[in-house]
Amino acid sequence: MLLVLFCLGVGLPVTIALTPAQDLIVFGQHISVGARPPDLSVAGPARLVQIGNTDLDIDRLRVYGPLRPQLTMGPVQRNAASEAVFDPAEGPRAQAAAVRTVTGGFLTWYLLGGAGLLAFTLVAAAGRRAVSTLVELRRQSRATGGHAPLTEILAGCVRAARRMTVVAVAASVLAWGASGALAYAGAVHGLQGVGSLSQLVGAYHLSPNPVGPPVTGFDGAVIGDSRAVRVGGPPLPGGTPDDVACERSTDSLAAEIGNLLPARVRNLACPGATVTSGLRGPQDRLGRSVPAQVAMLKQMPDLRFVVVVIGPNDVGWTDFLRYCYGVPDCSDQLTQGEFDYRLAAFDRVYGDLLVDLNDLPGRPQIVVMRSYGAFPPDAAADCPDTRAAGYPGLDPAKIELLTDRNDRLNDVLTAGAGKYGFAVAQPELGLLCEKQADDGEPGAAADGLGPDLQGMADPFPFHPTGIGSLRMASSVVRLIDAAQVPAR
Repeated sequence: MLLVLFCLGVGLPVTIALTPAQDLIVFGQHISVGARPPDLSVAGPARLVQIGNTDLDIDRLRVYGPLRPQLTMGPVQRNAASEAVFDPAEGPRAQAAAVRTVTGGFLTWYLLGGAGLLAFTLVAAAGRRAVSTLVELRRQSRATGGHAPLTEILAGCVRAARRMTVVAVAASVLAWGASGALAYAGAVHGLQGVGSLSQLVGAYHLSPNPVGPPVTGFDGAVIGDSRAVRVGGPPLPGGTPDDVACERSTDSLAAEIGNLLPARVRNLACPGATVTSGLRGPQDRLGRSVPAQVAMLKQMPDLRFVVVVIGPNDVGWTDFLRYCYGVPDCSDQLTQGEFDYRLAAFDRVYGDLLVDLNDLPGRPQIVVMRSYGAFPPDAAADCPDTRAAGYPGLDPAKIELLTDRNDRLNDVLTAGAGKYGFAVAQPELGLLCEKQADDGEPGAAADGLGPDLQGMADPFPFHPTGIGSLRMASSVVRLIDAAQVPAR
């Protein structure tokens, strides 16, 4: 009885804790399946572990017994395999293959755990037999000053140990089988009626509350960062305190869109805005707390369209740009890992923003603007915008690296917008250090209107000029449904 209790009370938890999780690849993602560390409770939930983020109890999958499944996954990887789940033709097959892979992985873990528990039981039984033999020898020696022949004592202990081993193994096998059956029953019961991830793990989305009184009379609005503000432009005459704090100009993206349509377009953008601080949360700007831009959108029920300019601030683009200017080689793995981490974090909060925009009153058309590049691949080495006094500056390899990172940011922006059917605008701007056939001046537009981006000698490098803001507006206007803007 003691051996059985030892195998069940100690062997089961030890086996569960020591059996290694099985590494799998599902939808192009690295995941591990196994069981969570056991505790003394009669029943408990399965667990989803996202490395570097959270440990999430899945309350729907409540399991009786010690064997509670655990799924561990790392940061989400964007690749062709992950996109297959959204393909109408390949999606069902990919999902079925994923179910088979995860099921097979857990079955492998379960069989390995069973073998481990069996080995633990046999070792425990052997140890119990050795202890019994020593105890019997000591008892006989004390009682008679000697003991029976060792072969006789061993034979008796072996017979008893054989019975104990059979009983202990049978109890361990039954307990492991019962634990597996309970885990299976709990998973099947918990998955009944589940049609989405939010149903399984619960939904979490706190949308900003509306701010201020209702505002009418506007056909559209622009939300975003300094690129939409057009920092450095002429300030708005008679602007509100928020307009002043956010340096909103008369040739901003919102103003140029309004001139091209024509329409009344409200500018809510603010320099330094990110999804969490600016769009979905208030932003501190020049000593003033500017309300969340989405919160202000909710008080504009007549909107026909909303333009979104976001992304570089969320990944700290200025950090990587300055680093590449300041060191001979900025392609190190540590910096790349930091960019990957920030991009994954942006991907998550960007998803929350898209939900907010999709749920706006009146369901206005949403246009998401991609991030523009600053330099062409063949930027001239003597271009002043690639140099910084006392620092290495940029070279073609660094420009290629920055372009690649900007492309990856745009992939996130485009994929998220596509999920909700939002339009995506690609601004076509003249790049810095770009040679023009007309006059040869780097960065000058062929039409003679001047550069589209401010250079290193300007107050706000890499931000659009007035002409650049107009070109950005042009890329948006061609996407806006004419039915969304009433004739004036």
